[in-house]
Order: sequence, then structure tokens, then C-alpha cells
Amino acid sequence: MTMSEERALAAAKELGLEFEVVRHGPVRSLAEAAEARGVTPHQVVKTLVVRLSDDDYRFVLVPGDREISWPKLRSLLGVSRMSMPSAAVALDVTGYERGTITPLGSTTAWPVVADASLEGPVSMGGGAHGVALGVDATELADALGATVADVTEPA
Repeated sequence: MTMSEERALAAAKELGLEFEVVRHGPVRSLAEAAEARGVTPHQVVKTLVVRLSDDDYRFVLVPGDREISWPKLRSLLGVSRMSMPSAAVALDVTGYERGTITPLGSTTAWPVVADASLEGPVSMGGGAHGVALGVDATELADALGATVADVTEPA
């Protein structure tokens, strides 16, 4: 188990989340990830990091089959501009490399926005490649103090 995976699992336990760890080999697509985890593409949660300013970021939890609606997210956050940081910056501000990012155990507890269409059982990254956590979307949002809002559109 990697240190980043240990950090994510410890954070999930600390938050009192009920979760199931699923380990799988490398995946190259959303469809492969969903199949490896035994869920639908919609149930695969992508954790995206967005930058509002140099020292201000948000985690956005997005269903696998959807993408961020930038106008909706900007409106929700009350900003006119935001961007996706580089992979190096994302690693620096979360402690996780791209493809493994999760708000669970992040080196900084950035605020979380969860798309309103996430419900029921979902599968999110577990802090390391090939590691996923099966959790309940509502319990996850509650535990993280997430703002739940419609911030996505079909991919």
C-alpha cells in the first residue's frame, strides 16, 4: 500500500465513511474503469481540481459520464475566471498525482463541490493508481461538507 493510498483510507475512516476498497489493474478509459470497479460510467467519480486564484482551489466531484459546466461552476462560486492547474501544481496542492486525486487525505482540505446528479453507490479514486473506494454519494458529500449543486453537463 502506498503512502498516498494509506492517507486516503485513513481520512475516509476518520470521517466515519463506510467504504469498500476495490483494487484493479491499469485502465485506459472510463468504460474500463467502470468495468474494473463493477459500476456504471455515471457512478465513477472524477475528482477535478480547479484553481480560482494562486492560493485558492476547489475539488469538484463529477460523474464519469459528465463534465464540468464552466458557466454553472463560475456562477456557483461567484467568480468570473477559473482554470485547471497543471499536473505538477495539482500534485503540489493536493499531495496526489493526476489520476489518483481525491479530497480524502489531501494535503490541503480545499472546499468540495459535488455535482447534484451523484447519488447512491459511487466509486472514487483511493489515492493511488488502481485503487478505488466504493462509497455512498450522499454520505460522502455530507462527510466532506460539500456544496451539492448542478455544475455539470453531459460529456
